[in-house]
Amino acid sequence: MLDFLRQEGIDENIIERIEKFRSIYPAAPEDEYRISVPNYYYYGADVWNKALTALLAGENILLVGPKATGKNVLAENLSAVFRRPEWNVSFYLNTDAASLIGTDTFKDGAVSFRQGPIYKCAVRGGFGILDEINMAKNESLAVLHATLDFRRIIDVPGYDRIELAPCTRFIATMNYGYAGTRELNEALASRFMVINMPVISQTNLAKLLRAHYKNLKEDYAQLLAGLFEDIRKKCDSSEISTKALDLRGLLSSVSLVANGLNMGQALEMGIVNKSFDDFERQLVSDIIGTKINAGLSAADIFES
Repeated sequence: MLDFLRQEGIDENIIERIEKFRSIYPAAPEDEYRISVPNYYYYGADVWNKALTALLAGENILLVGPKATGKNVLAENLSAVFRRPEWNVSFYLNTDAASLIGTDTFKDGAVSFRQGPIYKCAVRGGFGILDEINMAKNESLAVLHATLDFRRIIDVPGYDRIELAPCTRFIATMNYGYAGTRELNEALASRFMVINMPVISQTNLAKLLRAHYKNLKEDYAQLLAGLFEDIRKKCDSSEISTKALDLRGLLSSVSLVANGLNMGQALEMGIVNKSFDDFERQLVSDIIGTKINAGLSAADIFES
């Protein structure tokens, strides 16, 4: 990961500070399995600089942006860069304090405390990924206030107060506009450094495709990146919904071609069918048809 950061043009001083962080806070052997090995890299030096600097300064960060901006990819990449065990918490409307911190349970005939993911992350110096944090009710997130600010503590009712390990960090993500989302509580938002995630550029998307599929021809990487950009423009102009703007679907479509489907079939499964409206599916299919030959096979798009 550090070599990748150098390729992205990250300042060597920041990289040296990351190496120092790693040496001071090595992960416990029993937590090694929780250190991410990213499938994808995040491309964007400006965002990398902001995120790395904030984490090195001891801050927690909130990644805000529309669909397909790489929020979760960046969060996973950051965990890998700092070589910290990762705990993922997916928020939803019924998330409560017990599911975050922990709750009483019976074990061997006695009441004991079952640690939740936030508790484990705090005491073991992990990176906590708080996914779609604005899906949860504000009152359930109030338990995180003391955890995320300068106090860095968790007061567990009926048990002792615990202090966060100095290497513990929290990275939250949020996307406005999804069903069930709400405005983030100001008190909670003030506990994060906020990064507005830019949409991935056509150049960086082509780099991402080439990085993940090493033998994908450059021309086709650019073509697929251009297709995704065309779909984004249609979404921005409200001609279609964002259902078809699926970066995971695009990447998976390339994998389907590598495994035997033609390009038309793969993009139908990965992009077109993400919309459940017949008219919109036809619009997306037309966009693809003007850009890419549906009959392309693995032999066409991959170098032998």
